[in-house]
Amino acid sequence: MAYDALVIGAGHNGLAAALRLADKGWRIAVVEAKREAGGAVKTREVTLPGFRHDLCAMNVSMFAGSPFFAAHKDLLHAHGLAFCPAEDCFASVFRDGTYLGVSRTLEKTLAGISALSAADAEAWRTMLHRFGGDAPHLFALLGSPMPSWSAAKVAWKAWREKGAGWISDTLKLLLATPRDFLDAHFEHPKVKAMMAAWGLHLDFAPDVAGGALFPYLESMANQSFGMVIGKGGADTIIKAMVGALQAKGGEVLLGDGVLRIETANGAAKGVTLESGRRLEAKTIIANVHPRIVFGGLVPHGTAGAKFEAEIAKFRQGPGTMMIHLALDDPPAWRGGDALRSFAYIHIAPDLEMMSRVYAEASAGLLPTEPALVVGQPTAIDPSRAPAGKHVLWIQVRVLPAEIRGDAAGRIAATRWDEAKEPYAERVLDLIESYAPSLRARILARSIFSPLDLERENPNLIGGDNLSGSHHLDQNFFLRPTAGWSRYRTPVKNLYLCGASTWPGAGTGAGSGFMLARMLAG
Repeated sequence: MAYDALVIGAGHNGLAAALRLADKGWRIAVVEAKREAGGAVKTREVTLPGFRHDLCAMNVSMFAGSPFFAAHKDLLHAHGLAFCPAEDCFASVFRDGTYLGVSRTLEKTLAGISALSAADAEAWRTMLHRFGGDAPHLFALLGSPMPSWSAAKVAWKAWREKGAGWISDTLKLLLATPRDFLDAHFEHPKVKAMMAAWGLHLDFAPDVAGGALFPYLESMANQSFGMVIGKGGADTIIKAMVGALQAKGGEVLLGDGVLRIETANGAAKGVTLESGRRLEAKTIIANVHPRIVFGGLVPHGTAGAKFEAEIAKFRQGPGTMMIHLALDDPPAWRGGDALRSFAYIHIAPDLEMMSRVYAEASAGLLPTEPALVVGQPTAIDPSRAPAGKHVLWIQVRVLPAEIRGDAAGRIAATRWDEAKEPYAERVLDLIESYAPSLRARILARSIFSPLDLERENPNLIGGDNLSGSHHLDQNFFLRPTAGWSRYRTPVKNLYLCGASTWPGAGTGAGSGFMLARMLAG
């Protein structure tokens, strides 16, 4: 029996597209090579029984605030979706043992900033007020296909309501480097570092154009709305989406990957699975990195030489390492016990360090002082570990996919399988300089190098959990390439979604939802 649509890849964007189409009456199947749905949103016991670790994504605030969730929240809640809100969202720790954090309570955040600079505290309050007016327009833009009449209408409405000055200021924000944006608004280096750390969640070092938006959005959104993680694990969103899709009659076929996308006369007709099974469909949606789709799944030449050449040049972002710890006790931060309650701790103490780590990784070197995001999920959700125990989620940002050397001159290995253990020790040494005696609290650990992450999920090429750099030449209407940012491809009936397409990485399910709305309303 032919399907109305087949979705390749059971990541959250593919599932969002499938659920939306099933809700509109389409006969849908999702095919996934792994035996587990989720893509980069998975939760597993990778250290000890009873310790649940988010394999990659931990923060699901973008999902909770997404148009997809707003449209389907009742159905998702009915299938077990649950969130845990964080009162203390994120903090940065500094070399002198102090910290600065953002909490849901404005007065708490302002108290920390005021201790450094009264002017910056007032600037934070002013920026938060501005965000209240910016947010509806910015999020509407992020939730519109690019380019589209809906995006144009967003800009027109903003111009009518806010004036030409606001349009000019927003364009500057979209094009600015993090450093230039932060220098224009704040004076204290700790305030700037606390916000700039969000740029490294993507691939924006302090002096990369187009990098100002994410520090602005994340800082103000956390202040305004807080941060949420999934109750019991980030995979709560995947379980709920799969359950909701199946309730709507959709199928989820696991453990049988797509060998090739079948085409005829320049149009996609179905897929052949690794098992040899053939599935036919009117529409094929590939929630897969475009270099994989047009580097092997689609017969060479089908999409045209120019398009295939452009896709082959689609750059990956920096690599990532994940370190998962089972702990007997949470870290004892030098900054004080108050840090134990924060969902995220950034260890990226100044803009100079952020620039240096990016330059070293870009040169193929293991950074001397890695940039870290330390997640403390059991501070928010104790159910993820046995009573009294904890898990620690450590994301090592901005690493080379291929190692040419060690910036510190201490690690000789140039293959990740040999380098990951000594580099993990460097990471733990760094954390212990801010949280002494961490190693004494470790019950077990599990390390995923950039190469391990790609083995786990082939879409994470070189360990790039962004599925492609977000620099300006690969963002907005240029993602993944000029002329093809609206999810369609030169192959008729074949569409792309996922982090390699607009609006890019994150758990917001934006591309899958927007594509499904374009296909079926």
